[in-house]
Amino acid sequence: MDLLLSFFSTKIAYAAPSTSLNGFIANVDNLIINPLIGLLFALAVVYFLYGVLEFIMNQENEEKKTSGKSHMLWGVIGITIMLGVFTILNIVINTFGIKGVTPETGEVHLSE
Repeated sequence: MDLLLSFFSTKIAYAAPSTSLNGFIANVDNLIINPLIGLLFALAVVYFLYGVLEFIMNQENEEKKTSGKSHMLWGVIGITIMLGVFTILNIVINTFGIKGVTPETGEVHLSE
């Protein structure tokens, strides 16, 4: 009878990745994504400010003014993209209620 019940029961397989890899994957948001967003945001702001400086310093040269306007435009586009990525990332994290990760076990703790 026990053999018959085990035939119809659901089989569950457990797998455990290595602790170091699991901890890295669990913290990839804090280790890679957030610093990368911050770096790219800072680069976009610097690019924008370079365009403003170029525009102001070259008032007599129309070609340089146009180049400054272009740098400002692409700087604003970069800032907008980085803010969008940061917002979408936070919406996803808040939607799933992720409040913390335990690197040793790889467990994700959901808010209640």
